[in-house]
Amino acid sequence: MIYVNNLGVRFPDRILFDDVNLTFSPGNCYGVIGANGAGKTTFLKILSGEKEATSGDITIAKDSRMSILKQDHFAFDDYTVLDTVIIGNKRLYDIREEKNAIYAKEDFNEADGIRASELEAEFAELNGWEAESEAGILLQGLGIENSLHEKYMRELTGNEKVKVLLAQALFGNPDILLLDEPTNDLDIKAVLWLEDFLSTFEGIVIVVSHDRYFLNEVCTHMVDIDFGKINIFTGNYDFWYESSQLALQMAKDRNKAKEEKIKELQAFIAKFSANKSKSKQATSRKKLLDKISLDDIRPSTRKYPFVGFTLSREVGNEILNVENLTKVADGTVLIDNLNFRVNKNEKIAFIGNELAITALFEILEGHDTDFEGEFKWGQTITHSYFPKDNNDFFENVDLNLIDWLRQYSEEQSQIYLQGFLGKMLFSGDDALKKAKVLSGGERVRMMFSRMMLTPSNALIFDQPTNHLDLESITAVNNGLISFKGNILFTSKDHQFIDTIANRIIEILPDGSSRDKTTSYNEYLEEYYVKQ
Repeated sequence: MIYVNNLGVRFPDRILFDDVNLTFSPGNCYGVIGANGAGKTTFLKILSGEKEATSGDITIAKDSRMSILKQDHFAFDDYTVLDTVIIGNKRLYDIREEKNAIYAKEDFNEADGIRASELEAEFAELNGWEAESEAGILLQGLGIENSLHEKYMRELTGNEKVKVLLAQALFGNPDILLLDEPTNDLDIKAVLWLEDFLSTFEGIVIVVSHDRYFLNEVCTHMVDIDFGKINIFTGNYDFWYESSQLALQMAKDRNKAKEEKIKELQAFIAKFSANKSKSKQATSRKKLLDKISLDDIRPSTRKYPFVGFTLSREVGNEILNVENLTKVADGTVLIDNLNFRVNKNEKIAFIGNELAITALFEILEGHDTDFEGEFKWGQTITHSYFPKDNNDFFENVDLNLIDWLRQYSEEQSQIYLQGFLGKMLFSGDDALKKAKVLSGGERVRMMFSRMMLTPSNALIFDQPTNHLDLESITAVNNGLISFKGNILFTSKDHQFIDTIANRIIEILPDGSSRDKTTSYNEYLEEYYVKQ
């Protein structure tokens, strides 16, 4: 168990959170949510002991072992991959190193023998003889092949290091797992494996993630950091979001009888409890949901931006044709003989090689002419593009947000532009901020404002959910579901892809492609889960 008692974190200019009292129990997975800057990572660092709170305390059983997903990708460069994972249980690693040093001594004496015997007993108690085998299983599950296990961490790519550090956090059956954005930089197979691993984990999991599908799959509770308070709610992310909306509606329906509201809540819970998954987390979640009362759901104070794109005109029969397109960069084939035709009402998700997908979008926008093959947009098509890299739009641009947006608008009035900024939660003095000082998430919201100014019937998005908080991701998600034109996009957000796309094109590592008219979940089931 973890007990949080009267916890507070205060800065000179603001209170991050105050008077926090929480209990975390084994067998549950807690997803920590909150707007960017609300204090999610700070809360995890306080739980881990890395940061000190201004007031209050954290109580954890003395014999509980806590494991934390490390963020420093270079901290273990001088260790082998296997050793890096085993360091996840520092006591076990230290015992192994000490006893190996004793056995290597040339002047081995009686005292050494007694000490070695003590170490051997504790080593066995910690399952030390199975350590390398367990580490290997974790690494293989995350996609780190056997050939890499004896290499030094400095020899691995950035994405491989991420997987090794995740294996390190999971190693040795810890009692408490603290995971800050564990799905970042993981491929599809690794994320699916992690979901399965956490679904059977018996300790306490506390996770920060912007991946709503992941939170829905693994979480039994949501830990909501909002307006200086932290509260725990039963259910996964979708249940938290939908129940907060339901509570908001119920608060407006003051004339509705309590009995009616109870029936409405029961029907709502029944819908969420009917989960096909048989995992431990889903079963545990169902039992918890069945105990919820009207007093347990509350309206959220979250603000959601508005994202909506105006259709310029109906598309004609010819939208986009790509024929025999090949792209080579620095001697590497990114795209090899790609062919596809975009049809009416299609929203196509491109998955796989990120460099190849960005290269394709840059070609389709006319920004890159160094390729073989051809493509042609239809005469009725007006297309708008959201690039992954938006630095050129903001760096060294000495304009406030109103004037920045004015560059891209036919309507020049300040009131009109302020209305657009207000939709993206830039209100009051925020509209007078300089564009060059915006955070990553604020830049993304401005890029959406820029796109929304100009009606289009085909939209291209390269990683539009990067840097966004969950509220903004939800708003963008809903906006693209509602859009009546064509969309070509790529994203790392599982739920984003599955709720928008009706066709999947995967660009494989060798540049070849796979094209399937289907949902994302069905695609994963066919090509990843069954394999």
